[in-house]
Amino acid sequence: MMSKDKSRKAFALHLCLLFTTLLIAVQIYMEFRSPQSSSFLGRLPTPDGHGVPDLSRDQGRRRSGGRGADQVDLSRDMVIKRQVSYVRSLQRNPAVMTAVGGTESPEKLADCCPVQHKHRKSQRWHIDLQPWASPNHSLEDEAKRFLDYITSPQQISCGNALENGVINNPWITGSPWLACLDGRYSLAQQIKKKQCRVYSLGLGSEDKQLEVSLAKAGCEVHCFNPSIKVPHVQEAQRLWHHRLSIDWRDPNPAISPNKQHSNTKKLGAILNDFGHRKIDVLKADMESAEWKILENLVLENVIDKIGQLLFEVHLHWPGFEVSGNDSTVVRYWYSLLKELEHSHFRLFHSHRDDSKPQVFLQKNLLNASSSYTLSWVNTKWRHQ
Repeated sequence: MMSKDKSRKAFALHLCLLFTTLLIAVQIYMEFRSPQSSSFLGRLPTPDGHGVPDLSRDQGRRRSGGRGADQVDLSRDMVIKRQVSYVRSLQRNPAVMTAVGGTESPEKLADCCPVQHKHRKSQRWHIDLQPWASPNHSLEDEAKRFLDYITSPQQISCGNALENGVINNPWITGSPWLACLDGRYSLAQQIKKKQCRVYSLGLGSEDKQLEVSLAKAGCEVHCFNPSIKVPHVQEAQRLWHHRLSIDWRDPNPAISPNKQHSNTKKLGAILNDFGHRKIDVLKADMESAEWKILENLVLENVIDKIGQLLFEVHLHWPGFEVSGNDSTVVRYWYSLLKELEHSHFRLFHSHRDDSKPQVFLQKNLLNASSSYTLSWVNTKWRHQ
């Protein structure tokens, strides 16, 4: 009697194990034979650039009795299993997923393709205004802070001469305009290699001594002036003039393209049109348009593409499209200069033009001139 019970229990155990094994086999079969997973895998490339075999096609060949109808071997199943794990890893790494199909390693793929732009600055709509100079928001306090900032350019020195260079001087100068040749910054090295680029923005026949000096030194110099008669003219081997004016506004969408002033563009648009990625020196004498142009360079991140800024600023009135009372205007001017400082620009030279009237927002205030030429160097800028 005991032996019969033992045999029955053994039979039941064997039957249970057999049933469990059968269930596992069916589950595995359904997982790898599912039409949805087959079609999904059939669309994805493998790490070596080839597509995964579409099992739905194999099934069709089996139904038609075609060649190779029963030749799905173990090696293909192993490839599919490896592809399943690869697809899951791609889903966890979107940067590599976009570059799938290449032959590079995932680390190299992530480096070659700027997918997420983690360090790219987002475009802003307005600059960050600095706190008021005093609680009562007085014009005199705002003007004193602003004038102290532009007349004490000790933020950085430019005193090291260019060793064994084409110019035995720490400066390239043309009247009040100065470009820094300090060996700590890249302009001196780019001049040596004849790879520097200069943009000069103007609205008339202003002094061009600096542009001529830089062109002779080996820089590629582009002067933008809307008053010249021809679209483009080459004055010397490295000196060009273009009938273009720099603006800070987008074209008015209410005006048809054929009636737009095609010779007026933002600096970022001109860089794109010319195929230029950087400017070693940007000189601008824009007759009171400089404030809004500076703001546009900051807001659209064009400022990061510039090595040195040489700007003439005008203080006798707020400037084009600059609104508010006098205290608000000066606070805006000062905030723009602090934006340059936040973008790693340091003032290394300031020139007061005593030939211009001593007028500050139509007032005789703090013995200020109505015009100053300011020069900054980007201490974090590297030639690209």
